[in-house]
Amino acid sequence: MAAANVSQILADTLSADANTRIAAELKLSEAGLALAQLILAQDVDIPLRQISSFSSCCNIRLFISGSSIILRKYVKERWSPYFESFKGNAPSVEVKSRIRHAVLQGLSDSNRKIRSLCAHTMSYIGNCDWPDEYPELLNSLIALISSSSSDAVHGAMQVFTEFIKSDLTEDQILPVLRQLLPVLLTILGSTEQHTPLTRARTVSVFRQCVTALYMVKDQHPQAVKEAIATILPVWLEAFKVLLNLDPLKDVSNQDNWDGLAVRIQIFKTLDVIHTSFPRAMTSYVRGYLDASLRHLQVMSETYDTFYISGSGSAPGSSEEETVEIPHLICPLFDFVSNVVRGGKAKEWLQAENLNSVEETWATNANAFVAHEEDDTQAYGVRVAGFELLYTILNRSPAQICATFQTTIHQVIGTSQRARENGSTAWWKPLEASLAAIGSQSEDVLECIENEQDSGRAKPIDVEDLLANVVPSILNQSDFPFLQGRGFVFASQFARLLPLQMAGQYLEAAMHVIESSSAGIPVKISAVKAIHNFCEGAEDSAITPFASRIAQDLGPFLLVTTEDTLSLVLETMSVVLDVNRGQWLTTDLSNSLVLAVLEVWAKNNKDPIFLSIFTEIFTSLASSTGTGVYETVVKQALPTLCTAIAGSKPQEAWIAGSAIDLISSLVRGAPEGGLGDGFFALLAPSLFSCLGEAEDRDVLQNGMACLALIVRKDCRQILEWQDPSGQSGLDHILKVIARLLQNDDESGGLVIGDLIIHLLRRAGEAVLPVLPELLQAMVSRMLSAKTATFIQSLVVPFAFLTYNQQDTVLYLLESTTTNGRNALDILIQTWCENAETFQGFWQSRVSTLALTKLYASGRPSLQSLMVKGDIILKPETKNVIMTRSRTKTTPHQFTSVPFPVKALKLLVHDLRAGGDSATIPKAEFDVDSDDGDEEWTEEEQQNQGFKQEEFAFLSEMLGPRGVNFDNDDILEEMDDEDLRNDAISQIDMQAHLVSFFKECASHNVNGFSANIEQLSAEEIMVVRHAI
Repeated sequence: MAAANVSQILADTLSADANTRIAAELKLSEAGLALAQLILAQDVDIPLRQISSFSSCCNIRLFISGSSIILRKYVKERWSPYFESFKGNAPSVEVKSRIRHAVLQGLSDSNRKIRSLCAHTMSYIGNCDWPDEYPELLNSLIALISSSSSDAVHGAMQVFTEFIKSDLTEDQILPVLRQLLPVLLTILGSTEQHTPLTRARTVSVFRQCVTALYMVKDQHPQAVKEAIATILPVWLEAFKVLLNLDPLKDVSNQDNWDGLAVRIQIFKTLDVIHTSFPRAMTSYVRGYLDASLRHLQVMSETYDTFYISGSGSAPGSSEEETVEIPHLICPLFDFVSNVVRGGKAKEWLQAENLNSVEETWATNANAFVAHEEDDTQAYGVRVAGFELLYTILNRSPAQICATFQTTIHQVIGTSQRARENGSTAWWKPLEASLAAIGSQSEDVLECIENEQDSGRAKPIDVEDLLANVVPSILNQSDFPFLQGRGFVFASQFARLLPLQMAGQYLEAAMHVIESSSAGIPVKISAVKAIHNFCEGAEDSAITPFASRIAQDLGPFLLVTTEDTLSLVLETMSVVLDVNRGQWLTTDLSNSLVLAVLEVWAKNNKDPIFLSIFTEIFTSLASSTGTGVYETVVKQALPTLCTAIAGSKPQEAWIAGSAIDLISSLVRGAPEGGLGDGFFALLAPSLFSCLGEAEDRDVLQNGMACLALIVRKDCRQILEWQDPSGQSGLDHILKVIARLLQNDDESGGLVIGDLIIHLLRRAGEAVLPVLPELLQAMVSRMLSAKTATFIQSLVVPFAFLTYNQQDTVLYLLESTTTNGRNALDILIQTWCENAETFQGFWQSRVSTLALTKLYASGRPSLQSLMVKGDIILKPETKNVIMTRSRTKTTPHQFTSVPFPVKALKLLVHDLRAGGDSATIPKAEFDVDSDDGDEEWTEEEQQNQGFKQEEFAFLSEMLGPRGVNFDNDDILEEMDDEDLRNDAISQIDMQAHLVSFFKECASHNVNGFSANIEQLSAEEIMVVRHAI
């Protein structure tokens, strides 16, 4: 197709007539070569050449502002099956070659937009064809960036930006970098020849190269080490030189701030280098930190002009890329934070520099953002700054808090003078300073407490601010952001407020909420302040106001949306927790339930909102106020049951969320039970839904709800009957049977919890159906795949074994499933998965049941052979076994008698419990590039952590710490019934030691012979125990 014809077709694509336009676009889909040639045709108008690179399925007349590229569309749809959108009719090898050549030439076009469009197209072609069908691409691109043409360099660099990121394999990276990086460095240094944006792209490509090196350092350690030693110092020196140039020159241009792009990419790259190869940075860190601080100091005035006071408009960049000062500040803060966090800035973070950093943040950089959107704010300068403050505060808490004290008073004075001089932005530094200190409130409070406990003076007097500064701020209604910040700041330090002052702040916050003249920013801040007060202040300070707060928040529920609604809901949730809702009345609880249900009906698909709804319903139902629980159930349960019954299959989230809310009511119900008629009202709609539902969430929520009801009021389940005479227990067993037959195993633990609680609570009522239930569970073990689902099948047997050993073993010995004995299936499954069981109670009952099985000496167990230890082969030793390797070289295991395997599992549990017989850790001295040679002696002993930090991790992770056995941290993951169960109260360490001693002293079940079949380490643990 001739270029002239293509020109006419392109003109037709702009036609207002739909038929003409569609016909033209169809013709263009076959005109790849002609399109490529047209792009290069210098005698064609630029707009038409651009159109040849553009297409739009909606309106091609918008080609300059953002339509798709016709040639790129052609490549994606006609080039190769490599692309998901491929529609067939791939061009011949010759045509492809000519198109590649034309597009490559387009990278050097004199028009910037043509170059950029060709770069995008070439990136697609490269993704598909390089290196197999287009091996010369890399050399061609390097030739372009090595040429003297700035246009060619500009076009090729845009391709490289994507190319290094996605196309180089680990074997190609090192050869390419040797060839590429010297050329990139030359471009970076050619300030007169190449534009700042092109030079910035060289740094971006270099950063991707560093990341690529890091990814292959384990496969090619020596080559990467040599590359780092020769490459990084040269680039780090170049960065040092560039950062020492005056940054103000980059923002003095009124047309664009392109020069900032180089600095932005340098700080991003420094962060990557510090993370990947910190040792290479050692001698440069101090200089880069100085440069970072200098940038903050020098740029603060410009930032204030364009982003705070609003007296100027930032010009942006000369191309489509966004180049702004915030884009420089964020990576700068990130880099400094990571260096400080890694412990490499101790000398730099001495008094003078710490004060400089903090003063820069508090007086100018602290006002980098004039507003914030609470906890949902996008990552930006303020968030990055808070992160930096957090990092340095954790390194030198007392010193930073003292700097806070000095700086906040400087800012107060400066703001007052600015206000007297008529500045309209006088309040912004003060607001940002309060935001900065408030963002670190927990650490500041901890520092104050630690200093006072040590007999030293408070490094910062927050009480003085709360008593003498913040109250006047609360009256600044003309400056709502500052006024709102005052409320939030006071609430962040609620612990320090005397009871009377806390009441005064709460009164002021409620006055704002109730005021018709207060603006949205300050009202939202007042709500957030109330949220913080309820979480941080004593209940005695909040209780007198709780009812009024709830009444004030109620109307907000019906008029707010999205993030604001989330804040109001969260605040309502914490208010209802004050003094366990004792202050609630039936009228107030009734109105709150109605409001929450109305909000739920509009937002029942949002998982974030749903989590808050459930908390609110639990709090309402658990209120100790007279008649409140009955009122909440009377108002909520019928509505939720109706929603379950009326939910359509394509709207499964309605039923799922309604069931979730009912579970919340059950969770909050009093210990005496759910109240008459609760289950009778719920059962028909719930069982009907669970009998037909296919949605995973609905089924899981339903099982969880039934488990809660079994725990809270099993009597109602056993007494209820449907019109056909089937009981609630019959229906539950039907649901369990249905889920056991389901191929989806995602609800595994939920099924197990329900079965466990049925066995614990239903007592003799479950005995008639027990054989059938156990057989169904054993049968499902044969096809179960996921660890959680297998656990849900095994743990009920463990519980029955512990409590009714002879009965359950008799049932299993006399049952056959698919030609195999049921006891054999259970024991094989149990032994293979016991070490993966989750949950405090679940793991314990498994361990206890294994001790009983071993001690039973039952003949049917002695002959069972099960999977033992893994067999280590030379080809798999010290090799990470990936999925593909495991397929070709599968693991093999020894085969051992069940009694031996049981002892192995029990020894493992004994070691995990923190016994002193645990095997000492081997010590290795491996040369690494983690840069820890500059850690303090304390940090070297504790892997980079402070002693108290490492002590906490040791306690968490074991094996000689709590190791979740003394499991306060995971308490909330287990329900209250199981936490209070006798099994949870057993001293498992002492029990296991006693078990081993008893077995040894009486040679239980051939103990001495079985011990000889353990590993040397396991034998050592047993001998220590006995």
